[in-house]
Amino acid sequence: MTTARSESLSQHLAHEHRIGKVQEFLKEIVYGGNDGIVTTFAIVAGFAGAGAEGAAAVGGVAVLLFGLANLFADATAMGLGAFLSSRSEQDVYNATRAKELKEIAENPEMERRETIEILREKGVSEEDAVAMTDILQRHPEFMADFMMQYEIGMADPSGDSPAMNGLATFLAFILFGSAPLIPYFLADPSMETFWASLAASVLALVALGLLRWKVTNETVTRCVGETLLVGGLCGIVAFAVGLMFA
Repeated sequence: MTTARSESLSQHLAHEHRIGKVQEFLKEIVYGGNDGIVTTFAIVAGFAGAGAEGAAAVGGVAVLLFGLANLFADATAMGLGAFLSSRSEQDVYNATRAKELKEIAENPEMERRETIEILREKGVSEEDAVAMTDILQRHPEFMADFMMQYEIGMADPSGDSPAMNGLATFLAFILFGSAPLIPYFLADPSMETFWASLAASVLALVALGLLRWKVTNETVTRCVGETLLVGGLCGIVAFAVGLMFA
């Protein structure tokens, strides 16, 4: 019985670890995956909107060439963008925190009043707010973290890895963004191939929405519905642009 419980606990902890890892990069996965599907489908929808004969004229190889070039170029740009964004967020946080530490050291009375006021706004009594502030002032590093969170409203990004954020965005873009192109690997360009590409894109968006639902525990209707809505609107715009040149 004890062995069975230990195995069950180990499996539960392993499951929680996997979910935690996905949660850590959920923003990058959803952002990169959704943009990958929409951006690649835009190429396909643009050809389809221009007419099946237009897509047939350039040939399946050209559709794939445009699609793959766009897929990898945009995936690289998105990955590097996520990397730079994460690095910039850390730089801004560190600079702001250093400024806050300096203010705590040079103007302790002002910081004390601000801390007490913040605690009072959170529902802490005057007496407890003063006592908590006394403790915080004896620990400037922790007080700086407190002020960053509750005065400035900046979460600590030190646990983020800019390189991993960029890689997660890149891989999600490639993985989900390749879905609209799969039918064009299997058949010549035509309206039937376009509809198959549309179906593959919808399935990829649903999969992305289900992943979001699994990790966030929001309602499946909201997670899948929002993902389909955003992707669908972008696809309609791309198709409409293609129609302008039909």
